[in-house]
Amino acid sequence: MRHQVVGARGTRIHCVEEGSGPLVLLVHGFPESWYSWRHQLPVIAEAGFRAVAIDVRGYGSSSAPLEVEAYGMLQHVSDNLGVVEELTGPDSPAIIIGHDWGAPIAAISALLRPDIFTAVAMLSVPYSPPGRRRPTEAFAEMEKLAGPEEEFYINYFQEPGRAEREIEIDVRSWLLGFYLAASADGVTSASETGSIATVTRGKMLRDRFPAPDLLPDWLTQGDLGFYVEEFERTGFHGPLNRYRNVDRDWQDLQPWRGAPIRVPSLFIGGEMDGPTVWGSGAIAHFPDTLPDLRGSHILPGCGHWVQQERADDVNRLLVEWLKSL
Repeated sequence: MRHQVVGARGTRIHCVEEGSGPLVLLVHGFPESWYSWRHQLPVIAEAGFRAVAIDVRGYGSSSAPLEVEAYGMLQHVSDNLGVVEELTGPDSPAIIIGHDWGAPIAAISALLRPDIFTAVAMLSVPYSPPGRRRPTEAFAEMEKLAGPEEEFYINYFQEPGRAEREIEIDVRSWLLGFYLAASADGVTSASETGSIATVTRGKMLRDRFPAPDLLPDWLTQGDLGFYVEEFERTGFHGPLNRYRNVDRDWQDLQPWRGAPIRVPSLFIGGEMDGPTVWGSGAIAHFPDTLPDLRGSHILPGCGHWVQQERADDVNRLLVEWLKSL
């Protein structure tokens, strides 16, 4: 794997790449890293592609601006365009794949610049076009369903410094707890602690994490150590600022309200993955919102970290899709 830092339209973006051929850009989610694609990079490269996993702005060795508004969706799209321009030249095409927050970043990149991002795959979070309601209004409705004492986790993340304080108590235990809680293992044990989709008002999200006995098969001590070292160095203000732009993104993207993505697409989710389950309505509308959808797959018994929990299945589906384009 080759590491380099590129100047992506004025933003420093750390890239890790393997292979040669058509460019495939891999965009991670929260709280992750280029490393989340460690199982996909060599397989996509072996299939005849140039696989490039980035550290999204705010993560790893990429730029981490202080301003909340620097993490708006349009800034992320600009970063992706800048990476493609630096790696392959202006107006060169690329395929883009995203997981978690990376999925909507990839989707909007393909929506706004289908001339550059000529195919898009989304993992975990299905595409839903910009709508009529502000996201925080929709989250408030979800809170009503959960109960008066519950706060949706994205609303919990809105106040700068609030989630950062609880994480910095112990970065290792918070990351491990979050990874486990959103995995298939954690969903199975959620009856004891409750789902991490909401936080009891006045308490912390970590209060909902399961107590780990052993690491799951998909996460080694070395993997966890890599993530911990990265976040102990960079902190969480950048990653959490992505959540603090949901209403700004909604406003910025109103010209594309209801717009479908017309390039070839793919969706992979987990049967026990929160965003996939909540997104069942969006998945049902794929015939309208993704008219060139080449496959929609829900992996049985899989949680949120699909490309890590079920690497072999995801690799097979991605390579089949990539070769079919």
